[in-house]
Amino acid sequence: MYILKNEQAHSNGGGIFSLKIRRPGKIWNNPARDDFAFGPLSRIDHAKIGQGATISMHEHRNDEILSYLWKGEMLHKDSTGQQVMISPATHMMMGAGKSFFHEESTPNGPVEMLQIFIRPEKADLEPVVQFSNVQIKQNGEWNLIAGPKEMNAPLIIRQQIAVYDVRGTKGDVLNLPTADGMTPWLYMMNGRAQLDGISLEKGDAITYEKDEVSTVTLLEDTTLVLFLVNLNAEMTFAGNFSGIKK
Repeated sequence: MYILKNEQAHSNGGGIFSLKIRRPGKIWNNPARDDFAFGPLSRIDHAKIGQGATISMHEHRNDEILSYLWKGEMLHKDSTGQQVMISPATHMMMGAGKSFFHEESTPNGPVEMLQIFIRPEKADLEPVVQFSNVQIKQNGEWNLIAGPKEMNAPLIIRQQIAVYDVRGTKGDVLNLPTADGMTPWLYMMNGRAQLDGISLEKGDAITYEKDEVSTVTLLEDTTLVLFLVNLNAEMTFAGNFSGIKK
């Protein structure tokens, strides 16, 4: 098993808008690697945004971007004229493709979220944005949020990555989802948990082999986000965010 601790994240910003930027491939603790992505899973921003913030209209190219709202609401506007409020009950998947513009704002209160940058399979795909309605459960049941089209996930990622989350309570022992050919990267969105005697807290991440561990024990009320990643997937490095190696 390999662990990426919260304090290893790069902090950026402050005040009304702060980020902790994680390069998931740093979990292997090998600074000599030429790429700090975890296969096509390139970057995860854990953002805290105060009420009244606006990230003005800007362009993305060749990034697949999953916006995972844990707390609060964010207003999405884009170059097609859409305006959608995303929240813990409404996730958004934006495939920027060859070019896509959007704006984000927090008119109703503070937000805590993940913005997840994924390298798509190919460059210059047609841009597409998707939204899904989510039933928020606190019963320790894993929810499939997004995945490749063959998984029939609520949101389609144009890559071999599946994303799950779970909200559980103290004392729950949860089975960990698996998929053939995919390697897990488990993120502590909030709370505390233990895997095979290893304790994890908010902002920590862990990767492991399928035969190393099969369950996670929650030490307090906890939200987990699990990425299952094909590390050998075909991908493009043309993304203006996801394509960065270091």
